[in-house]
Amino acid sequence: MRPEVLNSLFRPVDALTGVGPRIAKSIESLAGERVVNLLWHLPSGLIDRRYAPKVAEARPGVVATITVHVDKHQPPHNPRQPYKVYCSDDTGTLALVFFHARPDYLKRKLPEGETRVVSGTLERFGKETQITHPDHIGTPQEISRLQAVEPVYPLTAGLSLKVLGKAIRGALDAAPEFAEWLDPAYLSGQAWKPWREALAEAHAPQSEDALEPMAPARQRLACDELLANQLALSLVRLNMRRLAGRSIEGDGTLGDKVRAALPFALTASQEGALAEIVADTKDTSRMLRLVQGDVGSGKTVVALLAMLNAVEAGHQAALMAPTDILARQHMTTIEPLAAAAGVSVALLTGRDKGKARQGALEGLASGATSLAVGTHALFQDDVAFHDLALAVVDEQHRFGVHQRLVLAAKGRAVDVLVMTATPIPRTLMLTAYGDMDVSRITEKPPGRRPVDTRVLPLPRLGEVVAAVRRAVAADNGVYWVCPLVEESETLDAAAAEERHAHLSDILGGSVGLVHGRMKGADKDRVMADFAAGAVKVLVATTVIEVGVDVPDATVMVIEHAERFGLAQLHQLRGRIGRGDKPSTCLLLYAPPLTATARARLDILRETDDGFRIAEEDLRLRGAGELLGTRQSGLPEFHLADLAVHGELLAAARDDARLILERDPDLETTRGRALRTLLDLFERDTAVKYLRSG
Repeated sequence: MRPEVLNSLFRPVDALTGVGPRIAKSIESLAGERVVNLLWHLPSGLIDRRYAPKVAEARPGVVATITVHVDKHQPPHNPRQPYKVYCSDDTGTLALVFFHARPDYLKRKLPEGETRVVSGTLERFGKETQITHPDHIGTPQEISRLQAVEPVYPLTAGLSLKVLGKAIRGALDAAPEFAEWLDPAYLSGQAWKPWREALAEAHAPQSEDALEPMAPARQRLACDELLANQLALSLVRLNMRRLAGRSIEGDGTLGDKVRAALPFALTASQEGALAEIVADTKDTSRMLRLVQGDVGSGKTVVALLAMLNAVEAGHQAALMAPTDILARQHMTTIEPLAAAAGVSVALLTGRDKGKARQGALEGLASGATSLAVGTHALFQDDVAFHDLALAVVDEQHRFGVHQRLVLAAKGRAVDVLVMTATPIPRTLMLTAYGDMDVSRITEKPPGRRPVDTRVLPLPRLGEVVAAVRRAVAADNGVYWVCPLVEESETLDAAAAEERHAHLSDILGGSVGLVHGRMKGADKDRVMADFAAGAVKVLVATTVIEVGVDVPDATVMVIEHAERFGLAQLHQLRGRIGRGDKPSTCLLLYAPPLTATARARLDILRETDDGFRIAEEDLRLRGAGELLGTRQSGLPEFHLADLAVHGELLAAARDDARLILERDPDLETTRGRALRTLLDLFERDTAVKYLRSG
């Protein structure tokens, strides 16, 4: 149950005066469906109406607020002509111009012989000084309200600034006073105002500076949001630590057999990560660890050795991947190595049906099968494990925390290991994975060659096709990645089909096609043909981004590279350079490039360090876009901007740690205020942990 003090903010937006069903729909698509969402929808600009000249002194093109005498109304002779109202002061005449006017309304608003205050953008038209459709008309008593600085909010179709502004004022009126949840010494050190005052100030900017993320009111609100995030993660972590775990300690026999079967020795950072995992599993509290390693750094082998550690101790382990392709890729890597150790592996995806699936389920339920590799299918109701002790989740940002917990619930006191090949900047790491310990694999396995990256304009497409033809003649594989089109799989697929037809005309039948709208079996068949060399050029959308391993592929062409995120381009580039031949990545862009786009593509030319690339991506694009809008596991911030609020995040993290050391159940006066903060920012999972003790 949410505290009663928050009820006014968690009503639907149509509970606000003046918000009917149609306006509510527009507000929901823009900001969210509850009153509280309007509080987080901050102004992006302002209109300054404080300029109040006499008519003769008024500057054209500027918003002015002028006090005038209404002289006469002049309706048009022709309906296509505007309706004019002539007004004046002691220096000159001002014409107010209205198209498609309602005369009765204008006569009420601007009665002849009366004094009125009008505000809008001044123009000179011939010899006339005009304001077309004034933004505001009022009486002299209302001058202080009209002669103000007005916030401008981001809008959407069907929503005017006037209507949205009124709804936001209603939301601000509904915001209660809360007991202070920030540390008093920190609050006074920052010279910040109390929450409600800071909120009102952020919605009433008096200058351009007040719109900046580092303006005091905005910093205060960002700090509140970051503290809610860090406190929630710390509570989840504390709860994990409180849950009884079990000590799992293998004897290394199966791991040694796998190491003997590997064509290379593990790198120092692979060994380091594995040692941290083994130490965690040996400990009696539950493991929750993230292994972050760049494309091709050898995370799968580390995961397999960790899983075998559990098998050596008599338990089972499972690895879950976000897509069918990736699950099968892991199976291809793991199965022969597990066979060398004499360990059975089952594959479970949504497409495995009938006897094969039944056999896999029986093996896992009886314990005859020690390892499972699969997709979301692993946590369906009919999947039961004999004794699951370790769950490995790959590409965590594609899964929510909920799915991670569901898989862990398939066993008793399950240790959780999460892997990602998406290099994540440190600030994002803290907000998304602050509940985890982190291991980083920073080296590439021996033999990986650097990829030669080049940036070319699209008009040089002919040269690129010629280079592809040469690569095919030399028996090398080529990826051709098509552009992202408006976040639409249908349009992405159409772009890929068009490029596939074009390249097939030139190169014949050696060109394959993979996109998100194809059936899984068809995708797998094309991928298998490409891996076997029967298909030489694979035209694809970004479905090939993660995990596909084809050592013979030496060329990667990415069309409209400027539309992709840096981290995503880096992931795609990691698909090549996996064999012993030199590899080339060609980034094609549509000129002219913006300065930011040019800077981003240059970074890819300069480095293949995924962590540096991710930090640059955060700096250049901000956190919202970093992992693409379709990714689910990352928290969405309304008020905090991780590209600029990194120091606030560090402070929030330290504060959250201190709070829980002193008051783990949030029972003190400040603790109770912090419970309200968690509810305000809808960190419900953490609040449940508190309420259940």
